[in-house]
Amino acid sequence: MMNIRNNKFALLLAASAVSMALSGCGGSDGNDGNPGNPGGSAADHIDTLNLDITKVSYDNGVPTINVFATNEEDLPVVGLTKLEVKKAVQLLPQGSTGAGDSAQWQFIGSQKAFTDHKNGNYSLTVEVEGYNPELTQRFNVIASAATLQDGVTTVPRTEISQDFSGEGYAPLYTKNIVATASCNTCHGEGQEIYHGYNVETCISCHTQELADSRGKPQVAFSHLVHNVHNDAKMYGPNMELSAETAHAIVQDNCQACHVQSDDLAEWGNWSRVPTMETCTSCHVNIDFQAGKGHSQQSDNSNCVACHNASWTEEIHSENAIQKKALIDQYGIQTESTIDSTTKAATISIQIVNTAGENVDINDVLPMIQRVEIVTNVGPNNVTLGYGGKDSINAIKNGVVDAKATIQDGKLVYTTTKELMLNTEAGADNETAFTFVGWAMCSEAGKFVKCEDPAFDGGDADKYTAMKADLAFASLSGQTPSMRHVDSVNFTACASCHTPEFEIHKGSHHAGFVMSEQLSHAKDANDMPIIGVDACVACHTPDGTYAGGTNKGALEMKLHVVHGEQGIIKDCAQCHNDFNLDAFKVKGALATKVINPYTPSQESLYTTPITATCTSCHTSDSVKAHAESQGAIINGAKDVANDAAQLETCFYCHAPVIEDHTAVKM
Repeated sequence: MMNIRNNKFALLLAASAVSMALSGCGGSDGNDGNPGNPGGSAADHIDTLNLDITKVSYDNGVPTINVFATNEEDLPVVGLTKLEVKKAVQLLPQGSTGAGDSAQWQFIGSQKAFTDHKNGNYSLTVEVEGYNPELTQRFNVIASAATLQDGVTTVPRTEISQDFSGEGYAPLYTKNIVATASCNTCHGEGQEIYHGYNVETCISCHTQELADSRGKPQVAFSHLVHNVHNDAKMYGPNMELSAETAHAIVQDNCQACHVQSDDLAEWGNWSRVPTMETCTSCHVNIDFQAGKGHSQQSDNSNCVACHNASWTEEIHSENAIQKKALIDQYGIQTESTIDSTTKAATISIQIVNTAGENVDINDVLPMIQRVEIVTNVGPNNVTLGYGGKDSINAIKNGVVDAKATIQDGKLVYTTTKELMLNTEAGADNETAFTFVGWAMCSEAGKFVKCEDPAFDGGDADKYTAMKADLAFASLSGQTPSMRHVDSVNFTACASCHTPEFEIHKGSHHAGFVMSEQLSHAKDANDMPIIGVDACVACHTPDGTYAGGTNKGALEMKLHVVHGEQGIIKDCAQCHNDFNLDAFKVKGALATKVINPYTPSQESLYTTPITATCTSCHTSDSVKAHAESQGAIINGAKDVANDAAQLETCFYCHAPVIEDHTAVKM
């Protein structure tokens, strides 16, 4: 008996791609073509390899999988050399392996041998063990990075997992809790995650069956995926790796990954089916067998008796929901004016509620953990540096600093450091810009009085960072200079970090949340752009508190941090565009330090284009090439500043989002 499931759309694509590419006879496969099996042009380059399982047929319980391969132009790919069914698995229904157990994928076979039909179609027959036609089957197909049979044409790695009924038709049920698209918000579409590219591939290999056979509970996907996104314990082959970076991004927000979707029939499974195997990935102080940290139990049969779906979802979402509710209670409106005589900036901060109504700061003052006001000069090429900026904790633990006042319900502060503003109207450094970050003491989802006057913010659980604000003012009173926001905005950042991500929350800062309050420009759809330009108040061309150590200027810092984390691998994940004109107003950037963290600390500087590029491209050959084109690397500040506009990089290089290595030909 042979059962067949056809993907008609894919088969139509296959037929049309071959016939339309070159009608008639004489395909690139060397065949003249026969009636009913015409030849046609095959792809001669493969930037993107697309795979589709077009048919699954069974002969006496042995499946044959037909895979159709095309390139980015929908031309059939002929001559693959590395193609395999890495895993063939079937889904054991919930409870079938034991009361309370979740549905589990079971390995039944794999196959590396295949037949190339020379028209884009490939077939693989898999010898399976334990095949059950009543269960959903998943075939995980991988084409490894290689070349075609010509030994020249390169093929990128591609993988696909598709589910079928046990007879080769559409599956009646499956287990799809998290979408690969959710993972891609951080990891980048088409980028390798450890040794896989999509979540279905991970699940097909990291089964509970594999974990049990090795005696390593951390190998099962439901345990592993939580383990690598929180820092409750180490992970990895030898449990030697830490998930601090991922934890800092996800911040224990289950809904960062578990997103409701009509395409995921089982998206709610995470709260509906609690198991010991999953729970111990985060709750590491529990030993169910010994009854440590939890009532003793040997299996999952009684879990749902206490941990019902609504309670499980509530308790795991409560912190994130409460944080958002707290942050949304208040905003601030910041204004700045400059005294033409003293050249000092006066900043006034008005708290507003969710209705946009003014709130007297005295009413919430005892609950304000900190208000941090930072003023610098020249948004595009910051002149005061980190050490020269005007900075104050105007409120700390409900107490107003002596240099600040409350006037008509507003917090008011006038800068005390000399801002050294340019007197030329319209000059970038004729503008002072002020960044305000603030936090409120909180507990159990409510704002509370800051109990300890000496509390310095070290216990981050005791307060919530609020929405930051940004204000500009020019000495002349004319329209102030503002930094461009068409390269990166927080909308891109929030795809990974979430809008409630608390930045720089710790003992030295109040922390802050990026929001629409920071916007000073709109996009083509008249929507406010939440720029990251406020960060240059501290992340100046001179670096931060440690000078050029760690390349603290904003142009470099984000590249350095995300490069070290290894998560961001595609420019388009953060960049909306490359505003190359921005370099025309930049000066040298601090890139190295002599005698760091000492009184004799001295920063060395690099011309701006080269400094930005070498924050990722660190090889000596790249640096030597840049120097040959007029760059100064790790030189004196005045020398690098004088050469800042003499770099000839863009005579040849023309980076675009799709290819930042593009050059003019």
